[in-house]
This record gives sequence, structure tokens and C-alpha cells, in this order.
Amino acid sequence: MTRISRIVLLLMFIVVLTIVNLLIGSVSIPVTDVCRILLGNEVNEVWANIIFQSRLPQALTAIVAGAGLAVSGLQMQTVFRNPLAGPSVLGISNGSALGVAFVVLLSGRIGGVALSRLGYLGDAAMSVAAIIGALAVMLLIVWISQRVKGNVTLLIIGVMIGYLANAIIGVLKFLSPEEDVKAFVVWGLGSFSRVSGDEMLLFVALMCVLLPLSCLLVKSMNLLLLGDRYASNLGLNISRARLLVILSSGILVAIVTAYCGPIMFIGLAVPHLARAVFRSSDHRVLMPATMCCGAALALVCNLIARMPGFEGALPVNSVTALVGAPVIAAVLFRRRKDEVGE
Repeated sequence: MTRISRIVLLLMFIVVLTIVNLLIGSVSIPVTDVCRILLGNEVNEVWANIIFQSRLPQALTAIVAGAGLAVSGLQMQTVFRNPLAGPSVLGISNGSALGVAFVVLLSGRIGGVALSRLGYLGDAAMSVAAIIGALAVMLLIVWISQRVKGNVTLLIIGVMIGYLANAIIGVLKFLSPEEDVKAFVVWGLGSFSRVSGDEMLLFVALMCVLLPLSCLLVKSMNLLLLGDRYASNLGLNISRARLLVILSSGILVAIVTAYCGPIMFIGLAVPHLARAVFRSSDHRVLMPATMCCGAALALVCNLIARMPGFEGALPVNSVTALVGAPVIAAVLFRRRKDEVGE
């Protein structure tokens, strides 16, 4: 089977999973009625609200968030040449969590009422705080990357930044009332159901711009795989290429975390899955393959999270770990078996 055929099959699989996500939930809606609702025909106002206000936004959010996290993970694994690198490796996700912690935990101590309790205003404040926190950490990483030559050193510094952010969050939790701590913990579990209406349209639009832009770095990423010395001899500016890849990955993580919370494991597992399915290290193949695999896995996780019978039954992070861990274990065992066979 050719690689193009596999991409087409993945796209068809995503379409099928999207339809299944629209069908399954606490309220059973027939397939024919779902099709009529999507075509704009009036069937049942309650069913239409369920489709357009809940299930469709969740499915679209899962698609773009999964694709964004998967691409971010691929970029991190390429720039650091480390199979265990992921979107949170530089502490950017922790920066988002720290920003939200200030809104959820600290604002209540200062102003008497936590911003997270103010409805839509609170949700907007959390999203803005998450983006500011992620971008602040990312700018710090970029500044450090200009002064540190080794990828390993930068990786260690990123991990230390993540630990520092977690330490500050721990202090804020200790000083905050139980209700605010619970709200922060719920946010940290991750969810594709938080985004709806105009927020969902803005999120999807941002990701539809950022994902194609990330594809412009394919040539640089292929050269980075060859090693710094060889890539430099071919005319690649190593520092500039590394900076652009880190910026691209960081922005993708920041946007997804701001709207969905910290979604773990997809960025780590999906690039390995794409390499195993397509048997290629060429980023011209891996980039679209990783996007499709990430979108498909996120839809599967969203579907499993809703299986117990009511919306948001399981935390998405628990589901991504349950689904992603066996996938990556199988991929690594298969790769090891192939190496032994050779």
C-alpha cells in the first residue's frame, strides 16, 4: 500500500470517527436525524442543540488539538533527537498551568472572588492567562537557546523550569481554599468539551493557520536529522532553524493548552505511531501523517471518555494515557524486534 493510500485511509477513518462522535452520547440520536440536522433540516430542536452546541464542537476541537499536539511532539523529537521528547518537555505546558493557577488560585486570595467563578469572563481570563504563561516560558527558553549550544543542556533547563513552575503551583494550592484547588485540578485533567461557540471557531481558525505554517519547517527538520555538522555544511543555519522549530512547537502547545487544558501523551506517542505506520523518517511524509494520526487518536480518546453514559465521564488525560501507553509500547517492541531480526 502506498503512502498516499495510507493518508487517504486515515482521512476516511477520521471522518468515520467524527460521525461516531456525533452519534454516541447520553442521548441516542438516529443516524438519519444526525444527517438531517447537519444539512440544516429541522428535526428536533433539542437534538440540534446537542449536535451543534456539544458534540460537533468537541469533535472539531479534538481533531485540531490532536493534530497540533502531535506535530508539536514531532518537532520536539526532531530538534532534540530524543524519542522521549514531547510538547511539555521545555516546561511550556507548566507555564500555561502556572498562568491558570494565578487566575484560579491567587485571584481569589487577592480580590476575594476567584476569576474562574465569573462564568464566561472567568473562562476567557483562564485562556488568556494560559497563553501568557506559556508564551512567557517560551520566550525564556528562546532567550536561553541563544546562549546555550547543546540540545541536552537546553532540555535539562526546560525540565528545571517545569519543576520550578510546579513548585510555585504547589505553594498556591497550599494557600488557596479547597473549592479553588478543586477547580484548578479539574482544569488540569484536560477536556475537549470546554470550547464551544465563538471560542471553538477562533480555536479552529488559529490551528488551521498554525498547522500549515509548521509544514514550512519540513526541510529544516529533515536537515536537522542529519546532524548539526552535516546540516551546517549543506547551508542550514542551525541556531535559526532550532529557534523556529521550538517557537512553532511552543505556540502550538500554548494555544491547545489554553483552550483544552494540558492534554498529555498524544504529543509523545503519535510521532512514533506515524513512523511505524508509514516506515519513514522523511518529514514530508511524517508531517501530514502525524497530523492525521493525532486527530484520529484524539477522536478515539474523546469517544472513550464519553462511553460511560454522560458527557465528560472520564478525564481526557486518563484516556490518552490508557490508549497511548499500549500503542507506544507496541511500537517500541515491534521496532526492537525488527532490529533483532536484522
